Parts: sequence; C-alpha cells; structure tokens
Amino acid sequence: MASTTITQKLPDTGISGVYEVMLGTDNANFAIKYFADFGFNLINKETISAVQAQKIYDVPSKLTSYRLQNGDIDCHGLLRILEWDKPLGEGIGYAPVETIGSRIAVMRTNDIFRLYDIYQTARDVGKKPWLPTEPIADDLFGLNTGERDFFNRPILVRENAVYGEFFNHIFFQRYGYVIPGYGTIESGTKLKTSEFTHHDFVINATSMDQMSYLSTALGLTAEEEPTIDGDWLKGPKRVFQMEPGFSHWYQGFVSPNNICGKLKFFIPRGIKTNKSAHQRIGEKGITLHSFYTPKLSMVHELVSNHELKPSRIQENEFKEQSFVFTDTAGVSWQIIERKQAPKNVPITELNFETSE
Repeated sequence: MASTTITQKLPDTGISGVYEVMLGTDNANFAIKYFADFGFNLINKETISAVQAQKIYDVPSKLTSYRLQNGDIDCHGLLRILEWDKPLGEGIGYAPVETIGSRIAVMRTNDIFRLYDIYQTARDVGKKPWLPTEPIADDLFGLNTGERDFFNRPILVRENAVYGEFFNHIFFQRYGYVIPGYGTIESGTKLKTSEFTHHDFVINATSMDQMSYLSTALGLTAEEEPTIDGDWLKGPKRVFQMEPGFSHWYQGFVSPNNICGKLKFFIPRGIKTNKSAHQRIGEKGITLHSFYTPKLSMVHELVSNHELKPSRIQENEFKEQSFVFTDTAGVSWQIIERKQAPKNVPITELNFETSE
C-alpha cells in the first residue's frame, strides 16, 4: 500500500488542524451537559430552517447548532453539536470496535484511571451502553534510554478507549514528559481533560490512496507511508480490542500550521462490520469534521479538481463562508473561511520536554 503523498510538493492552503468535531443528535441538552464536565463551554448557537439545512448539508431538517470550546483553545479541538429536528437515522451507535465508519475523538487527561472507573461503573449499572478498555502504558515515542529504575523513571503514555452509543473517546495521560501546546487542561475542569487533540477514522476504503487528497487538495502533511499495526503492538491491541491475528493499515496526517488537530486513518485487514452508510451527515453520532483556511476559494478549486464534488461556497449556520464535501471513503468535511488569526496561536513545532 505505497503512497506518493510523502514526497509531493503540497499546496500552501493555510489549512488548520481539525477545527471541530461535529456530533449529530436530537438531544442537545444532554450533549451540552455531558461535555461541560470535559471542560467544553457554549460559545455560539444558531438555528436554521429545513430549507436552509438542505442547501448547506443536503439534510431536509431544521437544525440548531451549538459551538463549544474547551478553555481558551480556539484554533483546534472544538465541538459542534448538530441538533437535528428530524435526524436521518440513528447513526453507527454502539457497535463492535473498529466498525467501518466509526469515528473517535481523542483528548488528554490528568487522571485516566478516574475516567476508566466512571465509565466502568456506568457500564455496570447499564443505563447507557459504554465499553471502556483498561488503560495501558507504552513508550510510543522511544523516549526511554538506559536502564529504568526508581530514580531513572519510565517515560510513558497511558491510553484507553471508551466506546459508546452516543460518542467514542480515546483518552491519554502522559508520564515523564510534556508536549507544549498539545492538549491543554484547565485547572477547573471536572474530569481533568483537554480539547480534542486528534481524531481517528475507521474508513470504508481499499487503499490509503483514497486519502491522498488530504495532501494534494487540502495541504496536510502525511506523517509516514501507510503502515500495518497489529495485535503484536500492546497499545493498538488493547485500545482496538484486536483479536489474535488481526491488524489494520494506518496512516496519519497533520497540518503544517498546527501540531494538534491530527488525523489518523485505519483500514481493517479482515472482516469487520460495515456501517459506513450510517455515517452520513444528518444521522446521529460523529458525522462531520471541519477545517478553516484563509484561502477558501483556492481550497474549493483544488477539491473540485480532485472530482470530490464539493457544495458551492455559501454561508453556514454561523454566517461563515464555507463548503461541504464527502470523499470516496465516506469521510465528510466542512471547510470554513477564517481570515483572522485565532487568539490561541497554534504550535507548529512538535517538541518533547522531559519532566519528573
């Protein structure tokens, strides 16, 4: 599964990292209450008619949108709740891990075991279906050198996933290092969690070549050639609940303008439930993500040249010039024009700093 996106010269689109996760629902009050405990606060709300929603999203339903932000982070990792008066369907919902079409949003925490206990308790009482995986630690970045003991302490990241009917999470906690600008946790946040730092997509595709437009049309950088992760890697094995002998293709993309808002794509190498038909805009669950750029017309032309059939440029519900498109792997995007720089300046250099 070779790729040519690593060596190609990328267009200078000014593209952001992923700006928003968009969650479809018919109960915004619950979603707002739920995400408030993760530090997300409402910053904007707009309602549009079914006629307007049809023009923007091709969904014939009245829509109320709520934009939420975690702390002061306004350059990536926001949440938009799409409350549809008449959702097109229930979405993917509670499904087997690595169901094709699934989307997962990732955030940093200061207390991963507390979160695990909360979701495990919720699972035990059975009021809402949640599947938390037990946290597991690994040296993902090769930061450990020399013999480790009490004084030469391990440098690790511990992570777990929580799969639900309503939303899919991955949480991670760092031990012994920090990455400035990557996951900011406000001290008053109830669950000690950050903005969304990156995003996982289990896609309906036969090859990662289907995602190459992220580089050639949007200007994102492919972090590596497509690689295979499998059950021999303890992190992916635990987080994705891999059975013996299972693996998937993996490739990541990141904006040259922000180390956060990364994208990670997975293609299972084996038989998995395929519910990608219920991943369309207008259904419940995570169905859409957004980027922003100061060069909207340029990006629209590039996407059109890739025959991805974007909508026309028009105002979205927040009066932002934007367009929407869905790629051949079933991933949907809204590209938003933003001329003014965010207040929270994005970090563009990935640096690891060790700590006690």
